[in-house]
Amino acid sequence: MRRWLEGIETFAIDVILERRYGRRADLLRWILHGLSHIYRAIVQARIGIYRARILRPKNLGCQVISVGNITVGGTGKTPVVERLARELTAGGRKVAILSRGYKSVPNPLLRRLLDKAFRKKAIFTPRIVSDGASLLLDSRTAGDEPFMLANNLRGVVVLVDKDRVKAGLYAIREFGCDTLILDDGLQYLKLNHRAEIVLIDRQAPFGNDFLLPRGTLREPPQNLRRATHIFMTKCSGEDNSHLIARIRQHNRTADIIECTHRVRHLRNLITGEIKPLSHLQGLRIGSLCGIAAPGSFDRALESLGATIELSKAYTDHHRYTGREMEIFIRRCAKRDLDAILTTEKDAVRIPRILNPEVPLYYLRVDIDILHGQDTFDRFIARLTQPQLLIAPDPLLLAEA
Repeated sequence: MRRWLEGIETFAIDVILERRYGRRADLLRWILHGLSHIYRAIVQARIGIYRARILRPKNLGCQVISVGNITVGGTGKTPVVERLARELTAGGRKVAILSRGYKSVPNPLLRRLLDKAFRKKAIFTPRIVSDGASLLLDSRTAGDEPFMLANNLRGVVVLVDKDRVKAGLYAIREFGCDTLILDDGLQYLKLNHRAEIVLIDRQAPFGNDFLLPRGTLREPPQNLRRATHIFMTKCSGEDNSHLIARIRQHNRTADIIECTHRVRHLRNLITGEIKPLSHLQGLRIGSLCGIAAPGSFDRALESLGATIELSKAYTDHHRYTGREMEIFIRRCAKRDLDAILTTEKDAVRIPRILNPEVPLYYLRVDIDILHGQDTFDRFIARLTQPQLLIAPDPLLLAEA
């Protein structure tokens, strides 16, 4: 069943990105194009309701920084959230990252009821991925990105809940947090945002220029006007003036920071051994990933000097089985390949295999700022300086 669903998802993605042709693909594109107009009307109506104050965003009494995007997947959001959390923590803030935990699996209701009965725990509390000191959940229960963030950050609380108002209150009450980072928060309008960071992928800034479900845009480009800061990701030092001019058509005032995802080293998935990037030079490898933009991963490996002999791509957030890994490792071993390379996000979804015939490595990636370092430093300084406390909404205090 899972393989059948992934096949349908792959076909739909190929149709949306115009990699499939024929009568069926054309008909599906026509239907999706019509649905995208309905989707646009719903998105704009929802934003209009909040703008008209018919529905009002909640105030929790602490600063909330949203990190999000206007396209679906592939902008490199997790390393940006990690960098931001590190900088704010170093500046003296008590930070919590609030995530919805996309494709995570919640604890069964029976277990929550037992916790309520025997451990005096509330039934519907956020899932605590990290309390700032310890990693408390696995990647299946937490979700890929929250697990990665909790694994890489110390002193930062990571919570998962679709209701991030409730999660924010929990972070303040239980952990004394004074700064909340909304992971994938642009479309989350229920909370007041002090800063609205929007990521734009330099390689595909507005997707294919169609809204969901015909395209990859979550919102029309003109909604960039809500951004206070725009991070252009996946830059490589080239001139971005044309893209900046296009962004300025929709937002004249937001600070623009150009950054790149820098690979730091390789880490062995089984042993934890770290290898320098030079280890990839001339290496014959198998490439394995389940991310939104698999082509960018293969290009990154080739740019680092590796030769890709085998490549296997799954749908985004694919959870690997032991059988799938055994088959791919066996294929690589038959070709006498030197290593298998995957992404850090995939690594948390791969079952541990003892003594694989071919060593498995993942790329450790973080963010480098190419242009706008002074702007970024001033931004962090504003967020970490002492501030007057704002009283939270009285009704929220009563609920807590």
